[in-house]
Amino acid sequence: MSRNKQRRKWIATIAIGTMLASQSTPPLALASEGRAAAAGSRHERRVDDHSAETRTPIKHVILIIGENRTFDHLFATYTPPKGQTVRNLLSEGIVNADGTPGPNFSKAQQWQASDTTVYSPSPTKTAPYSTLPDINTDGAPTNPPFATAQLAEMVEPALPVSVYPSLADGGTGLPNRTIDTRFPSNLPNGPIDLHASISYDDYASSPVHRFFQMWQQLDCSAASSTPANPSGCLSDLFPWVETSVGAGSNGAPQPAGFNDESTGEGATAMEFYNVAKGDVPYFTQLAKQYALSDNYHQAVMGGTGANHLIIGFGSLVYYADSNGNPATPPPGQIENPNPQPGTNNFYTQDGYGSTTTGGGGSYVDCSDQNQPGVAPIMAYLNSLPYHPFRNGDCLTNAYYLVNNYNPGYLGDGTPAPLGPTQFTIPPTRQNNLGLVLAQHHVSWRYYGEGWDGGKEDGENGSFCNICNPFLYSTQIMTNPALRANNKDIQDLYSDIQNDTLPAVSIVKPDGYLDGHPASSKFGLFEGFCQKIIEMAQANPKVWEDTAIMITVDEGGGYWDSGYVQPIDFFGDGSRIPLLVVSRFSTGGRVVHTYYDHVSFDKFVEFNWGLPRISSFSRDNLPNPVSSASNPYVPLNQPAIGDLMDMFNFHQHEHSRD
Repeated sequence: MSRNKQRRKWIATIAIGTMLASQSTPPLALASEGRAAAAGSRHERRVDDHSAETRTPIKHVILIIGENRTFDHLFATYTPPKGQTVRNLLSEGIVNADGTPGPNFSKAQQWQASDTTVYSPSPTKTAPYSTLPDINTDGAPTNPPFATAQLAEMVEPALPVSVYPSLADGGTGLPNRTIDTRFPSNLPNGPIDLHASISYDDYASSPVHRFFQMWQQLDCSAASSTPANPSGCLSDLFPWVETSVGAGSNGAPQPAGFNDESTGEGATAMEFYNVAKGDVPYFTQLAKQYALSDNYHQAVMGGTGANHLIIGFGSLVYYADSNGNPATPPPGQIENPNPQPGTNNFYTQDGYGSTTTGGGGSYVDCSDQNQPGVAPIMAYLNSLPYHPFRNGDCLTNAYYLVNNYNPGYLGDGTPAPLGPTQFTIPPTRQNNLGLVLAQHHVSWRYYGEGWDGGKEDGENGSFCNICNPFLYSTQIMTNPALRANNKDIQDLYSDIQNDTLPAVSIVKPDGYLDGHPASSKFGLFEGFCQKIIEMAQANPKVWEDTAIMITVDEGGGYWDSGYVQPIDFFGDGSRIPLLVVSRFSTGGRVVHTYYDHVSFDKFVEFNWGLPRISSFSRDNLPNPVSSASNPYVPLNQPAIGDLMDMFNFHQHEHSRD
């Protein structure tokens, strides 16, 4: 597990900003709405419950969120059913079906660069790699987390029986933060076929996935803009960012003897699974049977926390005082990606630092061009041939959380400890999807495996607190009726079996099963999804009107060949997978419409006739208009779809844009 996600999983790390108090809804008003939203099965609904009032046949949507894989990392060699096309490494000629370099392998060539004075999202490239840096083990486990499948089953409830042996095998057999000798040295400069070196059931290391690092990895410049790639993002600095700064300086000086292996990653970012050789088998089966998007993106550059938050809030959130007004965080927690003197790209203030000193950095005031890292990104955005979203993001004096900090509340509604040595963001009063649903009497729940009634200690403490956006919300966490919408995985199973699902469900596996590199394996996330899907299919009343959407929070820092549309200061980021499994999304279609995480919010809003989350949330963006010659790039940028193209309802008047 990377240092980034190790904090996230086991000591937790994320944050949420806040909103002006005048924009919040009184808690007493929401209490009755929360009770209404939580009431009854479809046969016993309260008269004020509008959960069944939808514009499509979908009465229940379940969003399952895994961890840290790009589209190409999973579907690099996927071949869709006849009549469908897909954009991946195979179709682009970058690799062959057997994983070897294809005729266009050079399209994925990675470069070294120089950035020694002021942070740049597109630093000066010096030379391409002759061979890639060696793969490193980083935090991948030497031994699996359980000695036997039987012991795993005693702790972990969320897998089909046949998958439990995977929790008891696949360790690297190697020390952490050493060269991973399972891979050859002198790797060619391009994508790396994992199947050629390790089993699909083996643990492997995790690349960096933080905010300023991803901007550099994508290497976006208006000078590189073309009609096919108007954003000018070249995605050609992934290993260089991994090896020059990795998961962050943590506010500490660069260590002596620093080299390409010091960050513990090497060229991990260039790895991909090979579905043509049998990797990712369950998701490949789903893709061929249901609907797959090859143009869905993480909504924020960087990692887990910010990307879960934007699903819940439609925007990022900022550090605030008790009234919800913008405030200034401790100085040791403000990002400074400018390189330390005498280093090449080793950031001044980034990462998590020390719980004693509070060093590190995760907050950015993007309204202030004098703040480190802000002006270079804004200059790039302002140079684009289209106008990025400027509808209230980067509020004056607002320090937005761009990486992982703890939420403002514990599971029982108690405020979390705050202060300069705590990686915790103060509670927020910003409006969010849960509040919108409750205000309009549409039922919802967040099912987080390991919740354990709010104690957050289930499954050996592997609950992901930073993955639940509603743990940051004052209105939800101080209102018992609304707080009760937080549930555990067993509650989801019960609701599926008893036909008591809410209208909107968000589901998160624990740290064993979320598919995060190093701490988990993607086959375990496949098993987690399989159990839910098969349970839903086994109940005809549920299956007849339920859509199950499966994605991951972000690309995890893995390389991808897809188009990236910069929308605002915070993203979009890399392309990630999206599968939609329902009776209305069959046929193995591959959908090319441009989406990101806020597309889920747009789907919910359209389907249940709801307003936008706020005046400055990304759900205000229009649906994309694209050309037949290049369906991946919206002609009306910035734009994101509402996911309706993932379905075949035989009705086309679904867009309100």
